[in-house]
Amino acid sequence: MAMGFRGWLRRPRLLGLAAGSAAPVLYALWVRPRLIAWGATRDETTGAYPGDELIPDANHSSTMATTLPAPPERVWPWLVQMGGDRAGWYSWDRLDHGGQPSADHIMPQWQNLAEGQRVNSLPHGPYWMNVAILEPGRTLVLRSHYQLPSFRTFDPRSAPLPRAHVDAVWGFHLRPAPGGRTRLVVRKLARGPRAVTWPFDLLNEPQHFIMQTRQFHNLRARVGGSPPG
Repeated sequence: MAMGFRGWLRRPRLLGLAAGSAAPVLYALWVRPRLIAWGATRDETTGAYPGDELIPDANHSSTMATTLPAPPERVWPWLVQMGGDRAGWYSWDRLDHGGQPSADHIMPQWQNLAEGQRVNSLPHGPYWMNVAILEPGRTLVLRSHYQLPSFRTFDPRSAPLPRAHVDAVWGFHLRPAPGGRTRLVVRKLARGPRAVTWPFDLLNEPQHFIMQTRQFHNLRARVGGSPPG
């Protein structure tokens, strides 16, 4: 029997409800796996890296990778000088560097970095990361503890701890690649109360993808000697 007039009126609503219900499923099953593993091989996403042991029970993780046109010893100086109060992050500067351009050359004054040292996330403000692991020419792992919903960083040795907080690491791992190139694998791990963090993950994962792929692009330009775009 043909659908009545009222049925046709309800049809757009039904289609809208169906699309709204399908969107989270589509994101979870198709979009999200590609965002959090962009550019990485299966071995890279399943492999172990320094820093994994810092958050063994992480409830959020991503592993992204790219190939850079220079050997690790030429890539490392660009990584070691990163920081909001240093050379920037080589990503979208208006979003993560207060609008200041990231450095487009090696800065000698920022080549000294040590484990335990604090690196500002932004040029100003209560946001920072600590150098958790540093293996020159190979691995740089930054760690931060921040509270929600303010995202303000805090010292985990302080008491009492914020009620809702996240422990996160951001690791940069350099591995030699054929042809004098470098495989850069970036792993993020985080642990926090899922009842609180999942809405932020829905926003953070696409944002991290946009920022991380831009950083890859600009690092390729810098280590390859081309003007950054």
